[in-house]
Amino acid sequence: MIRVVLPQHLRTLAKDDGEVRLDVEGRATLGSVLDALETRYPMLRGTIRDHITQARRPFLRFFACEEDLSHERLDAPLPEAVVSGAEPLYIVGAIAGG
Repeated sequence: MIRVVLPQHLRTLAKDDGEVRLDVEGRATLGSVLDALETRYPMLRGTIRDHITQARRPFLRFFACEEDLSHERLDAPLPEAVVSGAEPLYIVGAIAGG
């Protein structure tokens, strides 16, 4: 069971107030977790990654185990602590301004 923490605006869109728990079939990668998340919450398709390129949307970042996973390949394995459910995968809305 993979735990995912969404930013508030995506929790509101998904109509889920808490931490999301997902079963991921096969190897747990960032891509497989996002696939499972978008399958469970189809309204999130296109909000986290581009429909065509699958690239991460600007102003969203991925963190787990105190590491920034935002620039990792989608097929890179997630840390074991995330796979075991001991640590969550955070999807964080970045803040910009000036």
